[in-house]
Amino acid sequence: MPTYDVAIAGAGPAGAWTACRLARGGARVAIVDASHPREKPCGGGVTGRALELIGRGAPPVRDINRARFEQDGLSNAVALAPGALVVTGRAAFDGWLLHAALEAGAELIPERVLGVTVGREETAIRTARRTVRASWLVGADGAAGITRRNLWRPFRRDQISIATGFFARGVTASDIVVRFTDSPAGYAWSFPRLDHLAIGVCAQADATGARALREWTRRWIDASGLARPGTPLVPYSWPIPSLGPHDFDRERAAGPRWMLIGDAAGLVDSITREGIFFALQSAEAAAGAILARSDPATRYDAALRRDVYPELERAARLKAGFFEPRFIRMLVGALERPAIAAIMADLVAGRQSYRGLRRRLARTLELGLAWRFIVRGSRLGRVRADRAASL
Repeated sequence: MPTYDVAIAGAGPAGAWTACRLARGGARVAIVDASHPREKPCGGGVTGRALELIGRGAPPVRDINRARFEQDGLSNAVALAPGALVVTGRAAFDGWLLHAALEAGAELIPERVLGVTVGREETAIRTARRTVRASWLVGADGAAGITRRNLWRPFRRDQISIATGFFARGVTASDIVVRFTDSPAGYAWSFPRLDHLAIGVCAQADATGARALREWTRRWIDASGLARPGTPLVPYSWPIPSLGPHDFDRERAAGPRWMLIGDAAGLVDSITREGIFFALQSAEAAAGAILARSDPATRYDAALRRDVYPELERAARLKAGFFEPRFIRMLVGALERPAIAAIMADLVAGRQSYRGLRRRLARTLELGLAWRFIVRGSRLGRVRADRAASL
C-alpha cells in the first residue's frame, strides 16, 4: 500500500501549489526537494493574473508602476495599473507557497531526488536515504529535472532559452527596464527587487551561449548605469523551456500514474518567457484531475490542450515576427500613443491574449501596418520548426 496519495518532485511554484491544492482536498501528499525555497535566476516578476490564482496573503512584493522599453536609442515608458505586475524575491515567493502547502497538511522531505519509477500499482521517488512511494507521481522539478527525462524525453537545445545575468546587490529602482536585442533576438531586463536588481538577458540556446549573453549583460550594465561602479554582481544562469509551434502537438504531460507540470511540462510563454502563471495554472489542473479520481491523466491532458497549449502555441508562432527589429522599433516608438501603451501594459500584465492581439493591433495605424512583420516571422518560425522536427 503506497504511503502517500501523491509524491511531488520539486517544491517550486508548480510543485508547492499542487501540493497545497491536493492537501486542502484531503490527499496525503509528500514534496521531495532538497533546495527550495531558494533565490532563482529570473527577474522575479509576477503578473496580476498569477496572484489571482493563489489569492490573498502573498509574500512582500514591490508593485511596479512603470515599465520602460528600449531599442537602439529609442526609449518610452508605459504606466502599469496597481497590481498588474509585482516583483518579489523568488526565495520569498516560493517560500510562501511552500509554507501554504505545509500548513494545508503536505509533508516536505528535504532530500535530493535521485530517481523516479512508475509501476502498475504505485510510483516511487528515490533519494539517498529513502524511497517515497505514492499512487501518483507529479514532476515539478524544472526543465532539466529527472522526472521529464525519465517519464517523457529531455528538451532539445532548440526548445530551450538561456536566461543569464547578475543580481546587483545593494541597489534597486522603481521601474522595470526592458531592452530588446537584435542579435540574438530576445530581450534584456532590469527588475527591481526589495534590496537588489535582477538584471539579465534571455535568448534561444541554439542561437548563443551563456558566456556571450553574460558578457553582453555586463556591457549593458556599464553603459546604462543601472548599477553603480563597484556594485557586487552575483552571476546566474538558468534554462527556460521555449517550445516551437509544432511541439505542443507532440508533447506528453501525463500518463498512467504520472504528470508533468510547470517548466517540466514546457509551459512557458516563448515571447515573454513568463512561466509562473502557467506553473500555477497547471498546478490547479493537475490537483483538480487527481482529486476528481476519474481518469486523472486524461483529464489533466485535456485541460492543458484546452486551456494552456493554445495560448503558448500562438506565442511560439508569433515569436520570430514579434522580435523582428523593424517591428520592435515601430512598437517602442509608438508607445507614446495611449492606445499602443495600453496594449503593451496589458501584455506585461498577462491580460492581453495573443489570440486577440492581431485585432487590437489592427485598430492602430502604425502597428496595423507592422503586423506583416509578425505574420512573416510566424511563417519563418513554422518552417524552422518543421525542419527541426524532421531531424
